[in-house]
Amino acid sequence: MASIHSKVSRGQKYWYIVESRRVNGKPRPIVLCYLGKANDLLKRLQGLTSGIQLKSYSHGLVAAMLKIAHQLDICTIINQHVKSTRDRITKKPLRNHLTAGATLLLAAIGRTSVPTSKRGWQDWARTTSLGYLLKCNLSKLDSQHFWDLMDTIPVEAIEKIETQLLQKVMESYNLESGSLFYDTTNFFTYINTTNNKCTIAKRGKNKQKRTDLRQVGLALVVTCKDKIPLFHLAYEGNMHDANIFKIVIDKIKTRMQKLKLNSSEHTIVFDRGNNSKENLALVKENQLHYVGALTPYHHKSLVSEALKLLSSNTQQSYREKCVVWDEERTIVVYVSDKLKAGQIRGIYQMLATKEIALKEMQATLSNPKAKKYRRSTVEAKIINLLQSQHATQLISWSLDEVSAGRYKLQFEIDQGKLQELEKESGLRIIMTDQHDWSNERIIKTYQGQAEIEHTFRNLKNPYHLTLKPQFHWTDQKIIVHYFICMLGYLLSALIWKEAKEKTGFSGTLDTLLDKLSNIRLVTILEEKKSCGCVKTNYKLEKMDAEEKQIAGALSIMDFHENRPKINGVGVYN
Repeated sequence: MASIHSKVSRGQKYWYIVESRRVNGKPRPIVLCYLGKANDLLKRLQGLTSGIQLKSYSHGLVAAMLKIAHQLDICTIINQHVKSTRDRITKKPLRNHLTAGATLLLAAIGRTSVPTSKRGWQDWARTTSLGYLLKCNLSKLDSQHFWDLMDTIPVEAIEKIETQLLQKVMESYNLESGSLFYDTTNFFTYINTTNNKCTIAKRGKNKQKRTDLRQVGLALVVTCKDKIPLFHLAYEGNMHDANIFKIVIDKIKTRMQKLKLNSSEHTIVFDRGNNSKENLALVKENQLHYVGALTPYHHKSLVSEALKLLSSNTQQSYREKCVVWDEERTIVVYVSDKLKAGQIRGIYQMLATKEIALKEMQATLSNPKAKKYRRSTVEAKIINLLQSQHATQLISWSLDEVSAGRYKLQFEIDQGKLQELEKESGLRIIMTDQHDWSNERIIKTYQGQAEIEHTFRNLKNPYHLTLKPQFHWTDQKIIVHYFICMLGYLLSALIWKEAKEKTGFSGTLDTLLDKLSNIRLVTILEEKKSCGCVKTNYKLEKMDAEEKQIAGALSIMDFHENRPKINGVGVYN
């Protein structure tokens, strides 16, 4: 049992916590803790210790990401593929004692936590425990540091790096990958139109309605359950989805083979924007199972037959085998209530907008003080106004000449056609070569396509993970930047997977990243009255029950005590 003892030295009494233990069979007092003089002890007990300063840092997220990066040996994998040697000892590109692999990893961690420019990375890093965890000084990591080491990564090496990294992931994690979801999106940039050094950023149909800006496309494949990215490709922003599908389908098959994913046991899921006779032939040539969708407009007879059955309410889906693009496929037609509600809402909003515009035109034409128009001019304005989906079909109009240059506009909404359109709304037509699957399984698999949309939302989240802003304007830098962002997303998805499996965490990835960022490490600096270094202690701030559970499951509680090195000769070299 411990007890407090005193010892007099040079006329001063000092206090210790001691415990009696047997040494060589004899009891001896063993000092457990030095308490100092009585006044010092009193100040400690009263919480009035002078000379103490506190500083806290965001810790949980960076610690969790470094732990997984250490397990996967990310820096070593990247450094195997750098294209130049600068350091005569390590034979690796080195700047500020950090390799290219370490630099890209740090950039990926920064994108995950607070997306910022490479110039702003250092300001963010000061608010985190990165420097302490890595045992290195990050104060010299300016934008030039990142640009120089990004430049050592060849574009053609990214596919090899990603493959090796995913092989490590497959060895370490039990991924459920029965269905693989494929889709594309694009990200606008602010690259100047006259910049001829960039060929990958092109103007095209932008999914965020920024057709006035140059954009870069991203093709992505993720697993069904945990949304782990297994493949990505940055491509020219003006390429149509069906055209990029021709390029990536062979690459996806190659990636599956290298990851030892049996194509007979996996199904690739894609939306109807990737459809074409040639593309489906390529899928068959690669011996891939698939679930895709068809456009109702191009299969009116099929829609008509399905509507007859579905309207009778005898069953919820219609199924048949038929030949589509010279190949027999299983077709399932069903009504998505969510899609139906959205489409009907959009139709009525469109009609309300057109009705207001047509009434304004009626008022203008009937105004006796208005200028006179040519009939062709008025008709052209009406036709232009009704150039939108379903407007021409639903709105009928007539233009009668009242007097020279004066016209009367009349219009009405065809209620019969509107009802027919409502009945046809919400239809989904799914095709697959999995002929023995049930309707429910086919529908559920296709609906899983929403999982990749969830990934795209994360990659466009301005608070975590977003690919924007990207301030690079050469093709190589842009492609490496996309790789950095996908690396950050991969690490985040693996952390999310661990949290769900080990703690039952049910929140979104964004919520998890916020919770991890809120786990803070406190630095306690205690100045000494005598000469010597400042005494430094590190403690985790008090956490709520969920944060504590997550921190324990992800080994954040003790990671700072066994932190690895990341410099040129450390485990991340």
